[in-house]
Amino acid sequence: MIYKLGIDAGSTTVKLVILDDSNNVIYKSYRRHLTKVKETIIEEIENVKNILEGYKVKVAITGSSGYGVSIDSSISFVQEVFATTIGVKKLFNDIDVVIELGGEDAKIIYLTNGLEERMNSSCAGGTGAFIDQMASLMGISVEELDRLSFQHKNIYPIASRCGVFAKSDIQPLLNQGANKADIAASIYEAVINQTIGGLAQGRMIEGKVLFLGGPLHFYKGLREMFSKKLNLSQNIDAKDAEVFVAKGAAIFSNNEKVTYTYEELINKITNCNSKSREVKKEIPPLFTTEEEYISFLDRHNKAKVTIKNIEDYKGNVYLGIDAGSTTTKLVLIDDELQILHQYYGHNEGNPVEVVKRELLDIYNKYGENIKIKSSAVTGYGEELLKKAFGVDYGIVETLAHFIAAKKFNPNVDFILDIGGQDIKCFEIENDSIKSIILNEACSSGCGSFIETFAKAMGYDVETFSKLGLYSKHPADLGSRCTVFMNSSVKQAQRDGASINDVSAGLSISVVKNALYKVIRKNNLGKNIIVQGGTLCNDAILRSLEKELNQNVIRSNISGLMGAYGAAIYAKKNKKNESQIIDLNNLKTFTHKSRASKCGLCTNNCNLTINQFSGEKKFISGNRCSRPLGRNNKNSNPDLYEYKYNKIMEYENNHGEKGVIGIPMVLNMYENLPVFVTFFNELGIKVVLSDHSTKGLYLKGQHTIPSDTACYPAKISHGHIENLLDKGVKNIFYPCMTFNFDEGISDNNFNCPVVAYYPEVLKNNIALLKNVNFLYPYLDLNSIKSTSANLYNSLKSTFTWITKKEVRNALVKGINEYKNFKEDIILKGKEAIEYAKQNDLLTIVLAGRPYHIDKEINHGINKMMNSLNLVIITEDSIPYNYKPSEIKVLNQWTYQARLFNAAEYVSTNTDMQLVQLVSFGCGTDAITADEVRRILEEKGKIYTQLKIDETNNLGAAKIRIRSMVEAIKKGN
Repeated sequence: MIYKLGIDAGSTTVKLVILDDSNNVIYKSYRRHLTKVKETIIEEIENVKNILEGYKVKVAITGSSGYGVSIDSSISFVQEVFATTIGVKKLFNDIDVVIELGGEDAKIIYLTNGLEERMNSSCAGGTGAFIDQMASLMGISVEELDRLSFQHKNIYPIASRCGVFAKSDIQPLLNQGANKADIAASIYEAVINQTIGGLAQGRMIEGKVLFLGGPLHFYKGLREMFSKKLNLSQNIDAKDAEVFVAKGAAIFSNNEKVTYTYEELINKITNCNSKSREVKKEIPPLFTTEEEYISFLDRHNKAKVTIKNIEDYKGNVYLGIDAGSTTTKLVLIDDELQILHQYYGHNEGNPVEVVKRELLDIYNKYGENIKIKSSAVTGYGEELLKKAFGVDYGIVETLAHFIAAKKFNPNVDFILDIGGQDIKCFEIENDSIKSIILNEACSSGCGSFIETFAKAMGYDVETFSKLGLYSKHPADLGSRCTVFMNSSVKQAQRDGASINDVSAGLSISVVKNALYKVIRKNNLGKNIIVQGGTLCNDAILRSLEKELNQNVIRSNISGLMGAYGAAIYAKKNKKNESQIIDLNNLKTFTHKSRASKCGLCTNNCNLTINQFSGEKKFISGNRCSRPLGRNNKNSNPDLYEYKYNKIMEYENNHGEKGVIGIPMVLNMYENLPVFVTFFNELGIKVVLSDHSTKGLYLKGQHTIPSDTACYPAKISHGHIENLLDKGVKNIFYPCMTFNFDEGISDNNFNCPVVAYYPEVLKNNIALLKNVNFLYPYLDLNSIKSTSANLYNSLKSTFTWITKKEVRNALVKGINEYKNFKEDIILKGKEAIEYAKQNDLLTIVLAGRPYHIDKEINHGINKMMNSLNLVIITEDSIPYNYKPSEIKVLNQWTYQARLFNAAEYVSTNTDMQLVQLVSFGCGTDAITADEVRRILEEKGKIYTQLKIDETNNLGAAKIRIRSMVEAIKKGN
């Protein structure tokens, strides 16, 4: 008997399989390695000593973490996709598609019509590690998450491309009281969408499907949702699915000539040395001696708030609450701003219960001696807690932190706050906020970054961080996001880095990510105050000072600064009596939440309805006030709403001679007046695709060939599928290299995606072959060439048309477009005048024409309008405000409008610009910096909001409220 041993060392687990001569599994194991790959393999082989001893064994290693062990030990390596394919072909003969999800790896293998493999590269979104992170965020085990998924009633849109994006969606849902069963199922839905959108990328998953890998084996809820989502008639959860790749490696090993005894095998792996060592730049240690560390602590301990014993105090107190993204903080202060009581702890997925528990504790212990005279709350859970407990004031986070920072240095000129998932920083000039920087959807420079790695290595975050303080050779891990960093950590460990070196390296990476990915500079100011729970970490604080090459101030309440600032605000704005809940009502306080879907408009918002005792309600998830019973809409002008309704009036059109479909995507939000008028003049009715929704996007997701395209482009696939479902036989979507020449730029190109996306649709949506898809190349600046191209593309479909009719119809279409644009400018003037008459702030919400799509902008305009702001668009202002100098290549019409809008805003004191940027938009990497330059040179605040599939407006609202507060302070 010669046994066959397959070892699969994946990103998070080690799997072993032993096969006999007939390929029967006589042993298998599945174990997390906690990054100790070689050690875990040795332990697992020692566990099978009684099986292998006395026999010869053939061995093959596979897996993303197994390659290094294979190289170092000279044991044969087989690529994991090849190992999977070998196993499938050996054990099955009729499988069409294999879907395998591992710890950080995801694969789709197509076996029919030739072998084709799709595998994630460096992103772990949609894998087992992703599910682990989300379960940890919810404060439950993965097993409980799986059980909960069967009880769901509603699905929330959750981003899955990586964990940090998903956290930005999930944390507010938890803070707002969303049902955990719904969140669990939504996480699974995100995994499935990532598999379809990120891996399949245009190729159908159909036929007989084999599910492999630990997540699809252990999580029955995930497997069931996969089957339903893909509408699979035949799917197989293979025997030994969780170790199937190791099984394939064992089968592969049968071809090896080399055999080992048990002793030879264990010695070979135990005694192997790393052959993959690389010479890397030497990074100096954080602290060279213990004395240096003590001196560091002494310096920072000088920034102190006095903390008194509340048991010795009687009188009025002021409560501040900071309901952050992952933690809840409470402080009580006295009239001298001294802290009497403090609390810092995790949200536990339910900030309402945390605050209730802490308030009960305060009332029960100290209620006879103190009186809460005023209260304020800040953070993500601000509105929820304000409603639940009757907190007197809600204030934006940036204001709370600014108030607290001034207590420690009245001359503060830069505040850097790093929390669990948020980075908030703002420059101070003349005692007012000059500019605000917040991270968007990535938290790689935040506390959760370190926490994720600490847990993966089996440590709590505090212990893990202290390991790096005296590391002599911190690992050079660069500045990369969490899922990219995993490979850097593994490589560093293969190169001999200790756990202490990795800890120090990760602390340095957090700082580099914050400075160079978010703030994008390392000269912050002369009087810097740092705060937030992450900077309580001495290793991270030391890394920051070394990177900046200057000392900063960290107070003794760094993690409580938001709550402390809120408490100071409450004191300054105290009234005769506080409205906060008293002890009697708190004892009977109850909180229930349920999910619902709003049907009052086409948005169909996913609502979370929180019900409190006393018939109080808090509804979240709504993009407008209608679910709250406020039917009288805000009367402030909103050009986004006006422009959207105006363009959608073209849905109602007529034609008796024919029908043609147009997808409502990209430049059609700009050029629709031209084409609807054109076709109607020819007697052809235009059918538009339905209003954009998340469901419409998902309908076309399986045909999207690239996950890096912007969301406005990707949603185009769903619009085409929608037209096909309507039975439209003729679809018109022209390629347009140029937009109308507005005389505001050096050229008038459309960006490549807008210009040529019809070609992408034609080549990736198979069903378009069954209809007449017309995508002529048009330049609307030339009536002669455009009318000729239109006639040639349409004449065989609509045989009655003539060249003259086409030309006349085109002229009328262009005139209609001009009328449409003039109306938008007129409404813009009226909105600006309204703002002036009513002393309101006007916001130019500057983006692209397609940003008026409600699914793409996610209701940002409504959120801003609800803050008593007047909203206008970048194309609703006069064109005669071209900047005197543009320092970038100014060749795109849409981008040139942004520069004009920035110039226009800079000449008006009661106006600000907010730029909408889609993830995946390459040109905005250039235009954003230029818009910022134009504004800041004239003393204006630059504010940017990044939008994509995710529709959580929490960070966007913080940014806008912060901007408004900064303007108020400046005035």
